[in-house]
Amino acid sequence: MEIIKGTGVALITPFNEDLSIDYVGLEKLINYQIKGGIDYLVLMGTTGESAVLSKQEKQAIITFCIKINNGILPIVLGIGGNNTSALVEEIKQTNFTGIDAILSVSPCYNKPTQEGIYQHYKMIAQACPLPIILYNVPGRTASNIEAGTTLRLANEFKNIVALKEASGDMDQIMKVIKDKPSNFVLLSGDD
Repeated sequence: MEIIKGTGVALITPFNEDLSIDYVGLEKLINYQIKGGIDYLVLMGTTGESAVLSKQEKQAIITFCIKINNGILPIVLGIGGNNTSALVEEIKQTNFTGIDAILSVSPCYNKPTQEGIYQHYKMIAQACPLPIILYNVPGRTASNIEAGTTLRLANEFKNIVALKEASGDMDQIMKVIKDKPSNFVLLSGDD
């Protein structure tokens, strides 16, 4: 998938002293990344403080970033959570205009089984109109997407196109590299 090759930057969310969003600073950050030659932007990731933003703040930031980016770079939107039904409903209600793919972190806190992780992403894949990047960061989520589960998802769902792998488990990563579909992208990063 061309839109997620190269270097993607997970944008931070700058705040003013009164804890409102610093849109002047955010615009500077976006323009700095564009001028720096990155390949795509990631919104609402870990470094974007998505876990502590209200729904209204998230939507305002997304709308602002899409406007400032003005189609220059592909945009990947972080959408994740451990309540699969609520997440699917959020996906169904999201206006994806200006968004090129989603990045969805494995469920946290619940410690799902591999079958539970598979079913979670299956429901996301069935609901999402965009390419999906799985995000495996067990140090933050306490759930690890094992190689077999990644490969099962990659082979069964055409819109699951990549894995952002942050487990640090080289054996697991090598299994994915060895057996992944040829067009499945493996990314590295830990926000």
